[in-house]
Amino acid sequence: MPRCIIFANGILPDLAAARRLIRPDDLILAADGGTRHALDLGLTPSIVIGDLDSISDEERRKMKEDGVRLIQHPRDKNETDLELALDYAIQNGQRKIVIVAALGGRLDQTLGNLALLTDPRHKPALSEVEGSLDTRLDDGVEQTFFCRDRSEVEGRRGDLVSLIPWGGEVRGVRTQGLRWQLSDEVLLPHKTRGISNEMTGEVANIQIQSGLLLIVHRRLITNH
Repeated sequence: MPRCIIFANGILPDLAAARRLIRPDDLILAADGGTRHALDLGLTPSIVIGDLDSISDEERRKMKEDGVRLIQHPRDKNETDLELALDYAIQNGQRKIVIVAALGGRLDQTLGNLALLTDPRHKPALSEVEGSLDTRLDDGVEQTFFCRDRSEVEGRRGDLVSLIPWGGEVRGVRTQGLRWQLSDEVLLPHKTRGISNEMTGEVANIQIQSGLLLIVHRRLITNH
């Protein structure tokens, strides 16, 4: 199944890095103001979701001409535009989702975007038929997601990887492919032990026994 890319209305620090995230067969969605990021990258979303208060009349007209589906919600609502877009993707069977431009800018929005990934629907599936959700926030420079059992980080030697306990202690932490290895360790939410580890190759593996672990992967960005 192709991936679903959702553009949020946050900050994109590096357009070239963000462009490298996109694959030809990706399904492109935009959460209201995230439309501008898609357009800046030369992409036309299949669907735009939200209260649409961040889209100009000219943009709305152009998208209708291009066959973009606009799903408009009331301005007075209980969800952010990104939550509405994520819910739509999940309800329509998407299982691999990358949310672009959901980091940086307003701290409350960034924390809220991270919290969306703690939804119980993202827990590992009980069977292969059911299919687990793999949802990550990524702007091309930084990628972040939650580990509930085991996870893999793909990057390059020297990339930074931080392991942050979310909401409580995380037990049985094991790592491979990081400079400072952890073996059946306990990470505590009020300690910074898991910050700024380094990849020693192109793949790092993280495994935990219990808890919820936020993984933040910061890529080395070069001009080449």
